[in-house]
Amino acid sequence: MRLYIAEKPSMGAEIAKCLTGPVQRKDGYLITKDGIVTWAFGHILRQAEPEEYNAKYKNWKAEDLPIIPKQWKMIIDESCKKQFGIIKNLIDKADEIVHAGDPDREGQLLIDEVLDYLNCQKPVKRILLNALDEESIKKANKDLRDNRDFLNLKKSALARARADWLIGMNLSRAYTLAARRAGKKGVFAVGRVKTPTLALVVRRERELKDFKPVDYFTIKAIFAHQNGEFSATWKPKDTQAGLDFENRLIDENIAKALIGKFAQKTEAGKIIAYQKAQKKEAQRLPFSLSSLQVLAGKKYGYDPQLVLDTAQKLYEKKLTTYPRSDCEYLPQSQFSDAKIILQNLYNINEKQLANWAKKCDLKTKSRAWNDKKITAHHAIIPTKVKVNLMSLTTEERNIYFLIAQAYIAQFYPVHIYDQTKISIEYMQELFVTSGRVVKQMGWKELYVQNNKEKSLNEDDKKEDNEEKEEQNSLPLMKKGDEVEYVKGEYDKKSTKPPTRFTSSTLLAGMKDIHKYVKDVEVKKKLKDIYGIGTESTRATIIEDLVKRNFLQLEGKKKYLVPTQSAYILIDALPDEMTYPDSTAVWEDYLHSLSEGQGTIEEFLAKQAEFTQNLCIKATKTVLVQEHEYKCPRCNQGILVKRKGKNGEFWGCSNFPNCRMTCNDVDGKPDIEKTKFNFNNYRQMSYNNSDKNYIKSGQNEIFQQDNQLISAWDLIARENTKKMNFAPKEKFSAMPIEKNKNTKATSKYLCTRCKEGNLRRIRGKNGWFWACSNYPHCTATYDDNNGIPVI
Repeated sequence: MRLYIAEKPSMGAEIAKCLTGPVQRKDGYLITKDGIVTWAFGHILRQAEPEEYNAKYKNWKAEDLPIIPKQWKMIIDESCKKQFGIIKNLIDKADEIVHAGDPDREGQLLIDEVLDYLNCQKPVKRILLNALDEESIKKANKDLRDNRDFLNLKKSALARARADWLIGMNLSRAYTLAARRAGKKGVFAVGRVKTPTLALVVRRERELKDFKPVDYFTIKAIFAHQNGEFSATWKPKDTQAGLDFENRLIDENIAKALIGKFAQKTEAGKIIAYQKAQKKEAQRLPFSLSSLQVLAGKKYGYDPQLVLDTAQKLYEKKLTTYPRSDCEYLPQSQFSDAKIILQNLYNINEKQLANWAKKCDLKTKSRAWNDKKITAHHAIIPTKVKVNLMSLTTEERNIYFLIAQAYIAQFYPVHIYDQTKISIEYMQELFVTSGRVVKQMGWKELYVQNNKEKSLNEDDKKEDNEEKEEQNSLPLMKKGDEVEYVKGEYDKKSTKPPTRFTSSTLLAGMKDIHKYVKDVEVKKKLKDIYGIGTESTRATIIEDLVKRNFLQLEGKKKYLVPTQSAYILIDALPDEMTYPDSTAVWEDYLHSLSEGQGTIEEFLAKQAEFTQNLCIKATKTVLVQEHEYKCPRCNQGILVKRKGKNGEFWGCSNFPNCRMTCNDVDGKPDIEKTKFNFNNYRQMSYNNSDKNYIKSGQNEIFQQDNQLISAWDLIARENTKKMNFAPKEKFSAMPIEKNKNTKATSKYLCTRCKEGNLRRIRGKNGWFWACSNYPHCTATYDDNNGIPVI
């Protein structure tokens, strides 16, 4: 019996329809004459949480980090236990299994991890479904491959998942604990991809806040040639006075003086350089998911997750191919489908698509058809299934339009133009101009129908202005020709701040991460890789940053703005986590793993070492913001103003590990003049006969004669009023000096600080054990017949 295991129920249903019927529906699977089809619900296995490896990890402690599993555990997701049982029973009965996960590394791992968990030794085939229409499924089913061919793809996905676990679990704990030491609440989630992505937004926001516009001046002149007039822009020499560090003229008086100088017309200008070259611009490639998300964001304002969800719906309706593709190329074998697809688009109820499809030339074969660029999947294109656009939602129509438009462009000729660059020398000054003459519009005909979109962002506007300059109409000229200066004028401009990220532009930044890499050599190396994150996870990562309140959406354009938590986290983390250099290199390694280069063991060993180093750094991290005061004693906490019986004072947020206190002077901590001296700190006992122990009604308090009271004492007073003085609370006092209620021993080592020895002490409620390293360590343990309960 052949068993198909699909990634999700909808895919399983489509596969069953294409097998020999009739189809019998059962609980969790479908029966056909060609075999049984069952399905997962995405990842029905999850990675174990730290506390599922060891119960002690339920409490977050810096001394437990890093947590590095020796043997990785997978847990059956609670919501999927029933379906997992169905899959297990069917595998036991099967003679052959067909892996029908999505054709990417995550889809490969999703089914493989179930087979590995069950130690399946039966033969496994792989079906690659880039589209869910009947013809595509039947074609793929006739071309099943050995699942072992995709072992490297699984290893790549497994390495990524485990690396994310190591960094996410450990560093989230490490920096959350650092935040708690500084008196801050909440969980500070750290992620291998998530954190450098967040840092991009934080740095961009700071660039905006620090930005100061600079006024500068440009000079344009009109020159007359015997064949006509043209304009040119003045280019200053490096030695020109009045320039800033970017060679912009910032002195208006100099601009005026130059205009006056040029107006004298004491000599003719001369063409000193004339370059004319024919340029060809190849057809734009069809879409990967990221390129579709970016363009849909610019054109329609859609956020990346909406684009992914919409593309997924079109895929499930069999109208477009697999959406989570990182590929922008097409296999040669699919070129034969073009006639049917284009005919469908010609008959579509959309005027523009129909007109464009009518002009297609099937003899044209763009660079997109390239088998060498294809892995498990190809670019997103329309299928051969006819579409009724009126039956789709607005979002589905718009996304389908973009996908179809890019496909049609593959059957238009290349865009050809003549580009001319001219340099003019006039009165020992240089002027330049350029022009572009379109010889063949080609595929660009599809992208200039609506002229320019109304909502261009700053980068688009800049490109638009540059294109207009290139498209100047220039008279026929040659090098050595004379020209006459007609007139000139200067224009005042201001530098523009960088624009805030939107979800789509941030996603584009994740894809083109080399632009933000710090190391020059790494930048060169990473220019051609796939960025950070995957096609299917980038949108989710951005969405998660918003959900976790690290980013907020502002304005109609939904700009991403960092919250205070984002600043705290990014400022606390070292460059290794906030700059994308390391993450981008790892993504490159993961890509190499999928191609059979490197080993998962080597990769994870590097991840473990990296995690350990950053956990060590976290213990020394101080999360101090503006207007906060770092504790000068422990250098980990911040000083927090508190109210005590004798007035306001400042104490360390890292209490009880640090008991630094100082007086308050005009709302600020008097750190320099503090009288607190830990070496002379007067210790107290729980012994009722101790002279420092006083009963006042039902409350017990501590008193220190003629000394500055400590934060520890003040907190203890407040807590004892509420807690009726439980002797083994963390603030409980412990005697250092040996007395009749103390039994010293060096037999037991303190498990918390691993420095002090445990001493048996008689308290108000009986014997207990405490660390000799008090007050630096406040660990206490119950007593069991003279033995500490450790």
